[in-house]
Amino acid sequence: MIRRLLAAALTIVVAGALLVACWPQLFGVERVIGVAQVVSIRGMLALVAVLSAALLGIFAVLSAAARRFFATLATMLVVFALVSTAVLGVRGFGTPSAESDDGDLVVLSWNTLGDAPGSDAIAALALDEGADIVSLPETSEDAAAAVAARMAASGREMQVLGVQFDAISKARSTRLLISADLGGYRLDDSVGSTTTLPSVVAVPVDGSGPTIIAAHPVAPVPSEMGNWRAGLDWLAERCADPASDVIVAGDLNSTLDHWGSLGSDAGIASCDDAARTVGAAAVGTWPASVPPLLGTPIDHVLSTGAWQAVDFQVIESMDSAGSDHRPIVARLRPAD
Repeated sequence: MIRRLLAAALTIVVAGALLVACWPQLFGVERVIGVAQVVSIRGMLALVAVLSAALLGIFAVLSAAARRFFATLATMLVVFALVSTAVLGVRGFGTPSAESDDGDLVVLSWNTLGDAPGSDAIAALALDEGADIVSLPETSEDAAAAVAARMAASGREMQVLGVQFDAISKARSTRLLISADLGGYRLDDSVGSTTTLPSVVAVPVDGSGPTIIAAHPVAPVPSEMGNWRAGLDWLAERCADPASDVIVAGDLNSTLDHWGSLGSDAGIASCDDAARTVGAAAVGTWPASVPPLLGTPIDHVLSTGAWQAVDFQVIESMDSAGSDHRPIVARLRPAD
C-alpha cells in the first residue's frame, strides 16, 4: 500500500514538473529561478526525455512489480517530448533565404566573447551579409573601431557607438555599428541601460529613422536573476509604443518562453521577434559547440510595426571562430 502511494505521489510530482517545463507561462513562472534555466533548453530536454523514456521502458520490461509505474513515467516523458517538439516546430527550424529588396535593412548581431573571432572575421562577415546595423555585445572599443576601419576600406562607412561600464572585462562593453547611409546617430543616455552588462541606445541626429538598440541583458544566473528580469523589463519599456520606430538586436539571454509576461506572444511588447516571424525561432544560437537544434535561441533581432522581418538566418559557418555564440542576420523591410 505504501509503495503504491509513493509511486502515485512521485508520478504526480513528475507530471507537474513536466507540465511546468513544457509551458511555464501557464503558471506565470517562466522567469522564476530554476524554471527560467530549464525552459531555455527545450530541444535538449526533448532529447533527454526520449532517452529517459527508452530507459524506463527497459525497466518496465524487466521489472514486473513496477511495470505500470515505469511505463507511466515513460509515457509522460514521451508526451512531454512530443509537445516540446511541437512547440519548437511551430516556432520554426529555419527557412531558405528570402530575396532582398531596395529599402531592406540588414541587421547583424554577434556576441564576440571579448573580440574572440577577431576584427577581420567580424568585418568580413558584416561585409558578406551587407550589414547596415551591426550589434556587438562583449566587444571592445578597439575591436569595433578596427571592424569599422576594415569595412570603410571596402567602401562601407560605419559609425561606431558604444557603452562600456568598466575595463575589468570585455563582457562589460557593447558596441553598435551603423551604416553612414542611415544618417548620423548619437547615444541616448536619457533612457538608461540594462544593468550588469550594457546596452546601447542610438537615435538619429535629425530625428528621422529608427531608434537602434544593441541589447545585452545579463544572463539568468542565480546571483543575477533580479538584474536579468529588470533588463527584460527595460527592453519592454523601449518597445512599449506600437507607433514607435525601434530596432533591437543583440544577445538577450532569453528565449520566447521568457517573454510571456512582457505583453506579446511574438516578441517583447510591441517589438516582434524576427526569427519567430519568419519561422526560425527554434534554431539555437548558444552555445556554438552544440548542434543548433539542441542549443538555446537567445540572440535576437526585434522591431516594431514600422518594419517587417522577411528573413532570419543563424550563421553556423562561424562555429569555430572563437565565440560561444553564433552570429545572426535579419533582413527587415519597411512596413509601409
